[in-house]
Amino acid sequence: MRYRFTNIALVIVLILLTAFVAEPYVARWLYSQEQPRAITARGDLAPIEQTTIGIFERISPSVVHVFARPDPRRLLQPFGGEGGGGVQSGTGFLWDEAGHVVTNNHVIEGASPVTVRFASGEVVPAEIVGTAPNYDLAVLRLGRMREPPPPVPIGTSADLKVGQETFAIGNPFGLDQTLTTGIISALQRRLPTSEGREIADVIQTDAAINPGNSGGPLLDSAGRLIGVNTAIFSPSGAFAGIGFAIPVDVVNRVVPQLIRNGRVPTPGIGIIAGEEAAAAQLGIKGVIVVRVVPGSPAERAGLRGIDPRTGALGDIIVGVNGKEVSRLSDLTAALEKADIGKPVELTIERNGRTMTTQVDVADIGEARR
Repeated sequence: MRYRFTNIALVIVLILLTAFVAEPYVARWLYSQEQPRAITARGDLAPIEQTTIGIFERISPSVVHVFARPDPRRLLQPFGGEGGGGVQSGTGFLWDEAGHVVTNNHVIEGASPVTVRFASGEVVPAEIVGTAPNYDLAVLRLGRMREPPPPVPIGTSADLKVGQETFAIGNPFGLDQTLTTGIISALQRRLPTSEGREIADVIQTDAAINPGNSGGPLLDSAGRLIGVNTAIFSPSGAFAGIGFAIPVDVVNRVVPQLIRNGRVPTPGIGIIAGEEAAAAQLGIKGVIVVRVVPGSPAERAGLRGIDPRTGALGDIIVGVNGKEVSRLSDLTAALEKADIGKPVELTIERNGRTMTTQVDVADIGEARR
């Protein structure tokens, strides 16, 4: 009886083992799909997908790839632009129906000729109409093209909120017509420019912005321009979750002046300011006046620089129109808000005493021309 039970158990084990070994082959024979499979209906796209697709389809035709050949006498590596093959490249977008294109100044700085390529593949020559290095903006004028796309709709940066969705279209690493999405991560950032000044109220976004995105549009969920992508913060040079865009309210003020005059006034009072690091080492909170430019509003107002014979400090600017000034960017931001030709009230420290004086704001960029 026991022997018979053992035989039965062995047979069952063999059957199970055979089934286990044969199962993949049987499944392959029964279920193998040797013909194209039927497509499963997906239903409607999600609302956020429809919004994103709609924005790209409407705006991308108006976004261009900008190519500029640098002057061989200058060694430039623009931040945010592609430098491969001896060509600077970045992004731009159509501003108006007259064929003006907005991009970053660093994309075309020191370069000529300039060409742009549209999403359609059409390549059009362009000339530089004006540049504003203090704002890292430039305007190009297109040559003749077959059928220009519509300008990018303009929004405002005055009412932006942290957490709003953002959409960036550009050409990162030379890859045409790339869309990335994110949110506004922060507002009122400051961004240094190549001219030693700072752009105020800069938009910070986590939408992926890489080299080549520079000059491209940052859009809101309505497909309106809210900023011009200009820089990334990244130790490696690639996207690290922090990108910056020039606010559209600044762009909408600067670009018409570039189209009209080719330049933007640079408000100033005619001083050479000391290094912020030097002021910090001396424990000074304010802007050290190193030198006063001859014939400038600062000279007429009686401001004093460092004594060249003794090295004694002259004036330290600590306020403008009653608002505290801690560093040069505070001073330049205050002068940006003042009208050229109008006076501002400076609060200065001189020989341990605090005093105020009136100084006219002038276009110091005009004086350099």
